Amino acid sequence: MRNATALIALILASLVLCARDARAAKPNILFIFCDDLTTQAISAYGDSRKLLNTPGMDRIAREGMRFDRCLVTNSICGPMRAVIQTGKYSHRNGFYNNSNSTFDSSQVTFPKLLKQAGYHNAVIGKWHLISDPVGFDHWHILPGQGAYYNPPMIANGKPIKHEGYTTDIITELGVQWLRDRPKDKPFMLMLQHKAPHREWEPPLHLLGHDKDRVYPEPDTLFDEFEGRSLALRDHDMGIDRTMTASDLKLTAPRSLTPAQLQQWNRYYQPRNEAYLKQGLSGRDLVRWRYQRYMHDYTACVKAVDESVQRVLAYLDESGLAENTVVILSSDQGFYLGEHGWFDKRWIFEESLRTPMMVRWPKVTPAGSSEGRIVSLLDLAQTFLDIAEVPQPADMQGRSLLPLLKGQPPADWRKSFYYHYYEFPVPHRVRPHYGVITERYKLIHYYGPDLNDWELLDRAQNPQETRNFYTEASHQDTVAELKTELARLQKELGESVPPPRFTHGNQPFDNEPEATRPKPKAKGKSKGKGRNTQPQSAQP
Repeated sequence: MRNATALIALILASLVLCARDARAAKPNILFIFCDDLTTQAISAYGDSRKLLNTPGMDRIAREGMRFDRCLVTNSICGPMRAVIQTGKYSHRNGFYNNSNSTFDSSQVTFPKLLKQAGYHNAVIGKWHLISDPVGFDHWHILPGQGAYYNPPMIANGKPIKHEGYTTDIITELGVQWLRDRPKDKPFMLMLQHKAPHREWEPPLHLLGHDKDRVYPEPDTLFDEFEGRSLALRDHDMGIDRTMTASDLKLTAPRSLTPAQLQQWNRYYQPRNEAYLKQGLSGRDLVRWRYQRYMHDYTACVKAVDESVQRVLAYLDESGLAENTVVILSSDQGFYLGEHGWFDKRWIFEESLRTPMMVRWPKVTPAGSSEGRIVSLLDLAQTFLDIAEVPQPADMQGRSLLPLLKGQPPADWRKSFYYHYYEFPVPHRVRPHYGVITERYKLIHYYGPDLNDWELLDRAQNPQETRNFYTEASHQDTVAELKTELARLQKELGESVPPPRFTHGNQPFDNEPEATRPKPKAKGKSKGKGRNTQPQSAQP
């Protein structure tokens, strides 16, 4: 009897160990996520200006798959993070904008489902969803937008102050978590950088990294939007009209220590004095601002690339690389002077398209690229598919697993729906929605004083500076795309916004501008939990 009992105990112990081994054998997931990182600044994407060399990010593309047509559903920070969490469009997850949205954390999210399936989850870095993270075993996040230097953070609900540069801090926290995590479970780590978000404040060790290089200007730096909708002219995100003294580093960040400030001034002060003596105006001023912007933005990206190199090196050293899926992406693209802009929001290519690269050893063909339309909307279902967890039927994307295996389905999407809502603050980008195909974009700008349509033809006009909507040669295309637009809206469950104008998720009647509701003053968030520091209206 004693032997039988011992045998049963041995069998049970073996079953437990086997279960643990099975859990550990599931692929780990490392999601490296940036804010406002654009393909133009990643050398693997081959931008003609060759703004920067990014060996860390390029390694992911070289050893995995580069997605060349990864699109966003709503080109703005917080909403895209909500899309990733839920696998649902903004009108379904309820997070429309950065101005007055709070993420409803009671929703089903992919981290919750992974956790239920035995994954050990963490999010470290920028969260930007107001309410506290749910579905994570560990979270260590920046409140709101976060600071670039010496940032306050919130660790599992407790405030903590760090000293140093935020990109470096997030990296160190991520590597430390990888070292300390339970080793008997697969992990999912969302390592989320603030960089290269506005105001593009570089790490001190990279000041002067480009040796005062003169960056090539985009062809559309002085785009005048001739023959285009009022929406394009009536913006407030131009290098010529919107950049502030802090954007341009004419003033120093307040969060610097005295020693850091001294190093900052050693680089910027003589250059600022030389600039002020010139008394620039007009196009000469725009050109100077563009050069300063490029130095600062690329330095922030370079710091992220150093972080990527360090994290990949740790995966190699720890033996985790072979069983870890590494995904690098950003919440949307960004304008680096194209159309005279910085920021994002528009359905145009630079902000609609976001970088995405995936390395999955022995599964994803090394050095491959994928040109089909994919989206950050697809990530929740992809993560679940990688972990062999069933996907909720109400998620609106599609798993990328077949593409990652080099086995694209014949029925992969040929069109994609986009909708941007936030207006008038902070950049006066008009609400618009549209349908995107490989070649065309049909766009509807709407509002109290606006009801414009545009058709962009990327084959004839890749810079997207011409409206083909009224041209006789494109009328069949317009009709076909309007039908497709209506089909997508019905399929996705979004009612057409006009004739009521939408400010975020608060619709109101078509009123003259003078009587429109004023944006809410900054104050305490209504979100529950400790992460209640208000998000800046600045994206």
